[in-house]
Amino acid sequence: MYDYVVVGAGSAGCVVAARLGEDPGVSVLLIDAGPPDSAPEIHLPVGLEQLWQGRFDWGFISEPEPALGGARLYLPRGRVLGGSSSLNAMLYVRGNRADYDGWAAMGLRGWGYEDTLPYFKKAEDNERGESYYHGAGGPLSVSDGRSKHRYAAAMIEAAAQAGIAVTDDHNGPSQEGVGWFQVTQRDGRRCSTALAYLSPERLGENVEVLTDTFATRVLIERERAVGVEVLREHTLTSIGAQREVILCAGAYQSPQLLLLSGIGPPDELRAFGIEPRVDLPVGRNLQDHPVVTLVWLAEGESLAAAMTPENVELFEREGRGPLTSTVVEAGAFVRTRSELTAPDIQLHFFPVALPGSHFGPPVEGHGYTIGPTLLQPRSRGAVTLRNALAHTKPRIVHNYLSTEEDRRSLIDGVLLALEIGSRPALSQLRRGASALPRSASDADILEFVKQRTQTIFHPVGTCAMGAVVDAELRVHGIDALRVVDASVMPTIPRGNTNAPTIMLAEKAADMIRGRPPLPRAQPPAVAAA
Repeated sequence: MYDYVVVGAGSAGCVVAARLGEDPGVSVLLIDAGPPDSAPEIHLPVGLEQLWQGRFDWGFISEPEPALGGARLYLPRGRVLGGSSSLNAMLYVRGNRADYDGWAAMGLRGWGYEDTLPYFKKAEDNERGESYYHGAGGPLSVSDGRSKHRYAAAMIEAAAQAGIAVTDDHNGPSQEGVGWFQVTQRDGRRCSTALAYLSPERLGENVEVLTDTFATRVLIERERAVGVEVLREHTLTSIGAQREVILCAGAYQSPQLLLLSGIGPPDELRAFGIEPRVDLPVGRNLQDHPVVTLVWLAEGESLAAAMTPENVELFEREGRGPLTSTVVEAGAFVRTRSELTAPDIQLHFFPVALPGSHFGPPVEGHGYTIGPTLLQPRSRGAVTLRNALAHTKPRIVHNYLSTEEDRRSLIDGVLLALEIGSRPALSQLRRGASALPRSASDADILEFVKQRTQTIFHPVGTCAMGAVVDAELRVHGIDALRVVDASVMPTIPRGNTNAPTIMLAEKAADMIRGRPPLPRAQPPAVAAA
């Protein structure tokens, strides 16, 4: 019996378990279905794609996507300590002020920008030091990238030539503009939440971590969560939780666990022989960031040539060089229409020629890729059960690009990428096209979008605040059960979702511990003109 059982040691679970363990009088168990994060390839930034479709990845595949001609998309998720923070591209991006103020405007008190900024800063150890916008001394190392490929630099210059303002901080006063991304790295190596929060110097003896332990359902008695059922070493057993069960299994698997436990739409549950307990829209409201990849061939060597003995030695000796690359080194946040109040497109700049899908053959030759990404999709998908067996992967359909507004923004994003690609900074490098629309017409671009859309791996929303959990992340109708991960986000932030998930977990830990929230951030004083 433990005080707290935390299910899922990913971007949120590691944070929650470590923070709860700061109270010496409580016992905490953190469980994860995957293995420890000891494999060296996890910590080599440029090798992130080597981690996909292997033992560290759940390897989900979507159902046929209706607006993408029935394509089934690969959806990697971390199955290892650190979860997807051990597989991701390590970009430290928080989203836009409007995202969090939008949550507060939905009636979710305590989730506005000034409420959440102190928790972003609490987590952060930014090598640039402490400021109004950034923290220093937190567990999560945030640094400037140590690989600045000349293709990425040329893409920044070309974007500036196309009229996009240059910024040195997408998490500062304004998110908009083009520049280098900061990354969650320490000394040029990946800084996952497992490395940041589960180190021996941070964890007390009151926190136990069990790997290779697969949660099958939440145990509920008299409408109260009392533990979890797990499969470990081929044996099904129960683990008790005296205070709370906290699900941190992510936007695909937290809803799956709730559904398997009888929490969700009653008719769907009864169809699988599951007795309904609480009628909630679990698994609905799924959102993600779709990306379209435009590829040019270029003179010189891309990141595809990074794995040389000299670069390996530089990485091992100094933690520097192209092997520290996150593959996407720079980018921009832009509004494609003047009437928008916040960006609708994020441009990812890859100094390598990417294939058309994660299953596609590699592109022959060197090149660069610009990936316009839809930031605030109106399309909504769902996670549903395939059957009542916990080890069966759920059905996942995102319904990407099912609304006209989403299609319009992504068409405009592709047009902007074409404009950037035509500018002198890139045209002098270019030796041909690898994957571009046939023309700049809306019809040809839309056809290209349908063929080249894939996910940038940011699923959220399936246990949303307001609908499934309250503003303190407690599941409606069941005592002692919370969900703490990206699934509780009611709308998707405008940007990469790892940093917002860590912030959310930091804030949730204070809620669970009964602590008052950190004081709201006060806007910096503006000097008189």
